[in-house]
Amino acid sequence: MTAKLVLEDGRVFTGTAYGARGETLGEAVFSTGMTGYQETLTDPSYRRQIVVQTAPQIGNTGWNTEDNESDRIWVAGYAVRDPARIPSNWRSSTTLEDELERQGIVGVAGIDTRAVVRHLRERGAMRSGVFSGDALADTEELIARVRRSPSMAGADLTGEVSTRTRYVVPADGGKRFTVAAPDLGIKSNTPRMMAARGIETHVLPYTASLEEILELGADGVFLSNGPGDPATADAAVALTERVLERGIPLFGICFGNQILGRALGRGTYKMRYGHRGINIPVIDNSNGTVAITAQNHGFALEGELGERFDTPFGPAEFSHGCPNDGTVEGVRALDVPAFSVQYHPEAAAGPHDAAGLFDRFVELMQGAR
Repeated sequence: MTAKLVLEDGRVFTGTAYGARGETLGEAVFSTGMTGYQETLTDPSYRRQIVVQTAPQIGNTGWNTEDNESDRIWVAGYAVRDPARIPSNWRSSTTLEDELERQGIVGVAGIDTRAVVRHLRERGAMRSGVFSGDALADTEELIARVRRSPSMAGADLTGEVSTRTRYVVPADGGKRFTVAAPDLGIKSNTPRMMAARGIETHVLPYTASLEEILELGADGVFLSNGPGDPATADAAVALTERVLERGIPLFGICFGNQILGRALGRGTYKMRYGHRGINIPVIDNSNGTVAITAQNHGFALEGELGERFDTPFGPAEFSHGCPNDGTVEGVRALDVPAFSVQYHPEAAAGPHDAAGLFDRFVELMQGAR
């Protein structure tokens, strides 16, 4: 059955239907990871995005019940070149296509994903749609549907992915610390990484207040990854400002990095096509070391690596940066115990170069005691 990936600038890629049939709309982005497609699909940060995989073969290991980063697939749509006909892995419980179909994710296969990626790199991430079955129409009508869809710039999506009720992930062994984590789109592996370090994580709805955090007796606050435009996250920024005023140790990643940056008085901007994949280098300005990281973001903080600036909470600096394009990849407050990075130290399916940042968070909380 024919399926089409349609971009808002009029470019159309024709392939075959993959997963569910129908229509889906979202921002077309590409991910450079050669593995970890299950983690990508279940990452809440991909809400309202159509993911194009640069790796040509997808689905080789099927789908299992252990590698999900949340309780559902969050991508709006999926585009691949050469899907596996038969998966081969001892943990596989079903095929990738069957899971996409079960969860109603509309996809397209058999397209020239290299051409799609080159186009998005030149023109930038843009509104798009995948159409198959009864949703197919003439090209001009499909382009019009795409152009009527909302842009990612200005999108407030936190409330769509956040938990509705609080839950607790206990520490492994004895509990050393309690951490409050307002859910901006948190991934399952993050509380697991903290649990391994003796941290009991209380995941709260994104509407959580400082009073709720104080009632927990939290030793620290964690700001998670998440989807949408950070310029819309005023409530999360206001909460972060109150946490900084109290001097509670704070650690943020990805969307949380942008939230901390905004709380420190810096702005954000939409990147041309973003960073998405598991092979992106980052320089630590404090010692010049380079980590290979997993990333998924289309917005970034305004500034330059090594830049120091004044904030309402004392001086701060941009501590990490990407050598590929100069993007800010981390921020650190110098007078209050707060830091964040733009990448994923909890990365699953890897790499694990940055896992030590969780130990740094532990040191901050220990020092605050």
